[in-house]
Amino acid sequence: MMMLSAFLAAIAAFNLYLASLPPISNFDDIKPNPVTSIYSLDGEVIKTFTVFRFEKVSIEDIPADLKNAVISTEDKNFYKHRGFDTFGLVRSVFANIKAGSLKQGASTITQQLARILFLSNERTFDRKIKELIIAHRIEKTISKNEILELYLNSVYLGSGTYGVLSASKTYFDKELNELTLAETALIAGLPQAPSAYSPFQNPDAAISRRNQVLKRMYKTGCITKEQYEAAKKEELHLSTKPRLYSFNKAPYFIDFVLNELEKLGFEEQEISQGGLKIYTTLDSKSQEAAQNAIVNDLNAYGLKSDNTQMALFSFSPTTGRIYAYVGGKNYEQSQYDRIVNAIRPPGSAFKPFVYTAALQQGIGVDDIIEDSPISFQNWSPKNYASKYRGKMPLWKALAISSNVAAVRLIQKTGADAVITTAREMGITTPLQNDLTIALGSNGVKLYDMVVAYGAFANGGFRVKPYAVERVENSRGVVIYENSGPKIVKVISFDTAAGMTYMLRKVVEVGTGRAANISQAVAGKTGTTDDYHDAWFMGYTPDIVTGVWLGNDDNTKLPGITGGGLPARVWADYMSVATTNFADSVFDYPEMENLHNSKPREIGDISDDSQSGYDIEYEEIQEGFSDEQMQQPEYNTGGSYSTTDTNTNTVQDSQVPIPQRPFEVSEPVNSPPLPNNTATQSAPLPGGY
Repeated sequence: MMMLSAFLAAIAAFNLYLASLPPISNFDDIKPNPVTSIYSLDGEVIKTFTVFRFEKVSIEDIPADLKNAVISTEDKNFYKHRGFDTFGLVRSVFANIKAGSLKQGASTITQQLARILFLSNERTFDRKIKELIIAHRIEKTISKNEILELYLNSVYLGSGTYGVLSASKTYFDKELNELTLAETALIAGLPQAPSAYSPFQNPDAAISRRNQVLKRMYKTGCITKEQYEAAKKEELHLSTKPRLYSFNKAPYFIDFVLNELEKLGFEEQEISQGGLKIYTTLDSKSQEAAQNAIVNDLNAYGLKSDNTQMALFSFSPTTGRIYAYVGGKNYEQSQYDRIVNAIRPPGSAFKPFVYTAALQQGIGVDDIIEDSPISFQNWSPKNYASKYRGKMPLWKALAISSNVAAVRLIQKTGADAVITTAREMGITTPLQNDLTIALGSNGVKLYDMVVAYGAFANGGFRVKPYAVERVENSRGVVIYENSGPKIVKVISFDTAAGMTYMLRKVVEVGTGRAANISQAVAGKTGTTDDYHDAWFMGYTPDIVTGVWLGNDDNTKLPGITGGGLPARVWADYMSVATTNFADSVFDYPEMENLHNSKPREIGDISDDSQSGYDIEYEEIQEGFSDEQMQQPEYNTGGSYSTTDTNTNTVQDSQVPIPQRPFEVSEPVNSPPLPNNTATQSAPLPGGY
């Protein structure tokens, strides 16, 4: 009882204090907070949350449905309170005391306006008290309709738009008086989380939020049940005109930054209106090079359809800094981020995980594997055109991307070991426990693949990419600073060295020669079933970059392979991105230390008494002939039976087998380069 009496006394005293406050002088001269700016690592402004699209409209010209929708959603007692809702405030105070932190806001429209005009969005009790005081003073200074008008013209509604008129034109290409009830409700639902409810980025979430607003309008008596039911069923018809966004040099990256900031505890309103300075890891020259390489090379190959997309992700394998981030070729046409969202099969770009598992188990880069037909119960993987080369060292099997060698290797290591290796290195998507994963049959994310390949470049350590270096508030105080790379040991140093040696051979003499630039480069090509997806994953000692190409509807891109256009884009980008690391070399021991004096045959590798094939390294390291490199990579399919590699007798397999046939075809021959594309000094392998 004493606590309640004290609380009521405090409220009474606070109300007396508010009553003594004067109106705000020179209110018309007050402007919103400084705009938030986002900077690249090299100091360039890459994004500003300015009023890029702002058109003021008087309260008389704002439709009643829109005003009612906003009031019903944001502040149902707007015309009754003095700047704050006392009962709502009491409820939120008790909830916050119970939680031990500021969990409930209970902000009225006037409080939100106070925050927009005068305050930051930091979630502290001190700021909340200031907000209440300023909101009350605003109520003393201007009328309710003037407050509502100023709010509806100032609130951030996503996509670089401030105010309801600019939102109406941006999202629906309509004047306010042309909006339907459902469209007004959608706009009214945006202030809470403009990006999360953006109809451009998240149409399902936008419709769900719209329907919540309509329900509130119905419950508060603003619309009839018939209007409510009809508006709920209305389909979403968005503007098809090119959309104007606030200044934004790297839109897909900015979306990634905003998501990272949200995970760090920043709110969207704080970001867009708090006058922050956000310093990121992006290298502006690298980002420009990535965007130009994608657009120019796609156009040079005649791949201009909106359906055909390409993505590039690049970061430091040692620090985790993201250098370039392109989630698609045109953000205006599609905001879908193909780096973190798209799940597509990687084809042969997955094979390094099989080889990594083998090296982890003691198999060496020179150990001999059989490149010859193999069959299982209902699956007979094949090399393209049934081209087989017999016994060869492991590094050469990876360089020419032999299918049957990869399958023999996963049979030796076990699918479980490969899946465990891929998981530890960073692959998060589901992987079916059978032999077909050796040929990249399961979908992966480009983000995950780049992270995983980073461990090859970084001595076996996986590093988490990040985008935000530090954040300063409008007063220049650092309110967040990255604490450094998050590192996990996932494979041994020797395994990383061996994989880097083999992946360098892929670029030097194998399927990835189109990616050979004047740097130490390692990488792997990948092309999936009938040209649906094409990949190039590669790295230098300082930068790991992955490139994916495909159609959004998963239709074919005939003749396009990972060793062709993706490798070309990778090389064009990396030629710019690596200029600051011109003299870098891989920090691994001399490569001859990786070679066994007596290479062993992998079928007999568990028996140390087997010396295998006495093949000198100098004898097998020579480059492949053009004739060899003209052989496409694979075309698996057919019956599935198990053949013991040593006895050639059919028996039950001891490893999981596919539940369905799996077909992949990946020709080595690339289409000729367009006339306006720079030629490589080394011949294209075509590639996979």
